[in-house]
Amino acid sequence: MTPFGERLRALRAERGIALIDMARALDVSPTYLSALEHGRRGRPSWGFVQRVIQYFNVIWDDAEALQRLADMSHPRVVVDTAGLSSRATRVANRLSRSIAELSDEDLAALEAVLDKASAAR
Repeated sequence: MTPFGERLRALRAERGIALIDMARALDVSPTYLSALEHGRRGRPSWGFVQRVIQYFNVIWDDAEALQRLADMSHPRVVVDTAGLSSRATRVANRLSRSIAELSDEDLAALEAVLDKASAAR
């Protein structure tokens, strides 16, 4: 599941909307919407995100958050370590091999490290 798909599914559930009804309103197939919610489709287009925002009548801050989630929701990520240290390449490769084995706590700890590094810049 992607961050956008998770939020989309939550919005739909909070409002008690059936997937088929939402798909019809957004002019997409139920199969596409289901695949998007479950992370089997790539990052949604800007236009699709805008239709979702309008459909749910999402306010400004929440709309920006939804767009950020969409931007972070490509299920297949490429990490380019060309020109970086050998350690960066090693870490990127280890992460790609072991991410499926990490617990939510492990992932939260990694996010915290990345947040701290970003804040320090």
